[in-house]
Amino acid sequence: MTATRKQGKEIPVPRLETGSRDLDSARRVLRLEAEGIGALAESLGDAFIAALDLLHDVKGRAIVTGMGKSGHVARKIAATMASTGTPAQYVHPGEASHGDLGMITPADVVLALSNSGETSELRDLLEYTRRNAIPLIAITSRAGSTMDEMADVTLLLPATPEACPMGLAPTTSTTASLALGDALAVSLLERKGFSPHDFQVFHPGGKLGQTLLRVSDLMHKGDAMPLCAADTPMKEAILAITAKSFGCVGVLDADGRLTGVVTDGDLRRHMEFDLLNQPAGDVMTADPKTIRPQALAAEAVAVMNKYSITGLFVVEDGKPAGILHIHDCLRAGIA
Repeated sequence: MTATRKQGKEIPVPRLETGSRDLDSARRVLRLEAEGIGALAESLGDAFIAALDLLHDVKGRAIVTGMGKSGHVARKIAATMASTGTPAQYVHPGEASHGDLGMITPADVVLALSNSGETSELRDLLEYTRRNAIPLIAITSRAGSTMDEMADVTLLLPATPEACPMGLAPTTSTTASLALGDALAVSLLERKGFSPHDFQVFHPGGKLGQTLLRVSDLMHKGDAMPLCAADTPMKEAILAITAKSFGCVGVLDADGRLTGVVTDGDLRRHMEFDLLNQPAGDVMTADPKTIRPQALAAEAVAVMNKYSITGLFVVEDGKPAGILHIHDCLRAGIA
């Protein structure tokens, strides 16, 4: 066995014949799972719409459940739904039989996953939905199974082989179930008109939350903005620049619209022209770069970088709604 280097690390290189067999195996798995998802996409019809209606109209939460590998998939489906505007919770079927059935209410809808449709651990939970008229959606591969017969809506997975050469380990079936859960979550998202702003509300942490921050989330408003009228003497305008610590002051016309901005650079350029006695309107840079409140904060950073400025007035209908400094973006993790 030889070794190669990648980013300063030695990576062992396997024997050629072993590597070739491994790659063939991996490609077979991926092809079979891709074919399974393709067959699933073609099989969707009225049952999918009926399941979507139940999930869209639910007054409570989507309760997602499953055992073993289906349970892991169910947890991911619940997490995806919860993060895209559909309140959802995973309930373990074993724990449900020992008190957690109390987590499920008549206002909820249950989405149960079982490849065979005969998972014994699901029995108590499924019977509970029938006794209490709680809508039940089943995801299974077996038509006519116990779960299929009990469900209000069944989403049948197509008859495609597992990628495991023995046909035993859940592979294609779990991939198809996961993809079907994503299809439900995204279809619900689109039905509800779930926006990037809504997404940010549910993802305030991490890089995703930072990426989705809006200018309005970070800007300074009201008295924090450095503003003056066009006829304000520069000696007063300079005091406003100093007091608000943004390195600039916005200049307003008689209607309160932003017509220009006086920056530290403008002060230096007009220093020899009796600066203190000039009105702000004669010193300002007209038509300054601005941004709208709804813009992503990352867009504001791009504008500041492009024009080598450290602050941007946030304007709505021509009037200043706030001011954003590059340091605000850096503190929020946006660069």
